[in-house]
Amino acid sequence: MDVGELEFEIEKVESSRLSQTDFNNLTFGREFSDHMLVADFENGKWSRPKIQPFKEIAMSPAACVFHYGQAIFEGLKAYRSENGELLLFRPEMNFKRLNASARRMCMAEVPEHIFMNGIKELINIDRDWVPKTEGHSLYIRPFLIASDGFLGVKPSSNYKFMVITSPTSKYYSGTVKVKVEEKYTRAAEGGIGAAKAAANYAASLLPAKTAQQEGYDQLIWTDAKTHTFIEESGTMNIMFLINGTLITPSLESGTILPGITRDSILTLAKDWGLNVEERKIKVEEVIEAIKNNQLEEAFGAGTAATIAPISTIGYRGVDYSLSKSEEWGFSNKVRQVLSDIKIGKSKDNFGWITKV
Repeated sequence: MDVGELEFEIEKVESSRLSQTDFNNLTFGREFSDHMLVADFENGKWSRPKIQPFKEIAMSPAACVFHYGQAIFEGLKAYRSENGELLLFRPEMNFKRLNASARRMCMAEVPEHIFMNGIKELINIDRDWVPKTEGHSLYIRPFLIASDGFLGVKPSSNYKFMVITSPTSKYYSGTVKVKVEEKYTRAAEGGIGAAKAAANYAASLLPAKTAQQEGYDQLIWTDAKTHTFIEESGTMNIMFLINGTLITPSLESGTILPGITRDSILTLAKDWGLNVEERKIKVEEVIEAIKNNQLEEAFGAGTAATIAPISTIGYRGVDYSLSKSEEWGFSNKVRQVLSDIKIGKSKDNFGWITKV
């Protein structure tokens, strides 16, 4: 039987944890819905996907994921429209990016049927977990790990694909204070920076923690060779509005994650006639723009945060303050437009919405 014809095996929980969840006090990534999706790749083929109760999983202590780091993931959200429909924002882009990451990490690719239909089926079963409060959503975390119990340094032969979901509120409650990182490196050319690999995030933990101890919320990563060019901001892509032009680092180096929110913002900006540049950006260029009052807006862009306005940029011991974000034109407009599209409030002119 072709994998595209496989039906989903479904095992529902005996008792839902829904009533035990305080939807008025959600913390990102702390509460999890009743069910999860699991599919295994063994002997060169995918097993019948299963939706089962959210629970711990058993794996061999020798599983490759623990020793050689073959682990990738995605992040997307389900939203509840005003009329109660459940909507996904550009899930096909997450599917494509997951498999691009799988190819870079030498892992088995996940079939579209399992990814797309599996997520829809899972969200439909746990539809009551999608928050009703405006600004809240159901965060969806698909991930793929190497499950082969073998201690040789080679690509795993077996893999486990899973999807878990978590009702959540906003990732950032306000503006963010960032520090330009010139010692540590997120990714180097030829590395895995463009893959959404767990290893990238593990490497970022120490410098991020150090920055937080210094009073910053996140980092601005710079290039590995010279630490003079801007790449990303923590877990987000970064954008600057300078003299009426929206500028963001180019993806050509292969060191930057191709963000879906990033792509959506650039698409809208171009549609609105705004001048857009995807190119190398020197840190000094941004600092000079601040000094000359030419930097109009600076913000991070990602699935979790959507738009995270930057209030302060720390560079070589000096904190540079930006103007009040509530007065910004573009980022506030694009945040609202994206939000309205995601909840079905505005017309979806780009075909970004998938109904569950």
